[in-house]
Amino acid sequence: MTQVTDHGGGVRSIEVPIPDNPLGHTLVYVVDTDRGPVLVDTGWDDPASWDTLAAGLSACGTSVAEIHGVVITHHHPDHHGLSGAVREASGAWIAMHAADTAIVRRTRGTGPERWYSYMTDKLTAAGAPEEHLAPLRAPRRPRALPGFSPALPDREIIPGELLDLPGRRVRAIWTPGHTPGHVCLHLEEQHPSQLPGHGRLFSGDHLLPEISPHIGLYEDPDDDTVTDPLGDYLDSLERVGRLGAAEILPAHQYAFTDPAARVRQLLAHHESRLTDLLTLLASPLTPWQLAERMEWNRPWPQIPFTSRNIAVSEAEAHLRRLVKLGRAEAVAGGEPVRYVAV
Repeated sequence: MTQVTDHGGGVRSIEVPIPDNPLGHTLVYVVDTDRGPVLVDTGWDDPASWDTLAAGLSACGTSVAEIHGVVITHHHPDHHGLSGAVREASGAWIAMHAADTAIVRRTRGTGPERWYSYMTDKLTAAGAPEEHLAPLRAPRRPRALPGFSPALPDREIIPGELLDLPGRRVRAIWTPGHTPGHVCLHLEEQHPSQLPGHGRLFSGDHLLPEISPHIGLYEDPDDDTVTDPLGDYLDSLERVGRLGAAEILPAHQYAFTDPAARVRQLLAHHESRLTDLLTLLASPLTPWQLAERMEWNRPWPQIPFTSRNIAVSEAEAHLRRLVKLGRAEAVAGGEPVRYVAV
């Protein structure tokens, strides 16, 4: 059965399933406005997900055809996947931060072959073994990948400004880290249950009650900008912690209170992880070797192929942060590049 939760004050959530993913579902929020319902995220582009979204909207007393607008917290396919289908069925506008819109625009022009080539080169540079690289070089690779035909947004989310949601006060908060254009949405209205604090926050993947979001390098074959995603994320966390929201409405798991405490936990988690990595880097390691030795939710031999790619990206993001802080450096000479604590 479709799970719909009424959060009060004209806000409900629908659990839209993510196929074959341990996260289980994306919480798509339905926000009432004077011009009709607006969605915060839309869920994965899959027939079962679409049916669940449609059924959930019906349970909310509305339909896909009545959607006025779609606000996307970030471009990932479990959040933006169904946006195009919603717009086609309703005529709704789609809004996204410019940094993620730029990724969507480039993705639409990037074929799978370009992506496979990019990933092969990137993982080779990270020190991946040949047995891991072989599937990326295989001639019988899939012709399409999920999220490679995302809908191009038609509105820009401007950080610090109120969104055009008649009858509501929703302010965009730029929170890069998980993606360069990730935004949280601050509902600057009194909490319907009179909880102490300043309104509610749609937090996307930025702030979740029990898990830390993936913070890897901003993967983009057509952008070679040297970025610091982990630094972006930590700065964004502190900014969100200062908002003093009464309640967090995240895109996964469940709503929760006391975001300042959760922010402190996540800041401590990443500082502890950086310290642990410095211990591992007592001897020079490639990003792949570092990822093999890092602590994950299961032993490295049990981590699937795609998840290993994500893990290496996360290791690289942590390495980049350590280098920027002057706590690690690349060892001169040799390929793949190795890093060591200083």
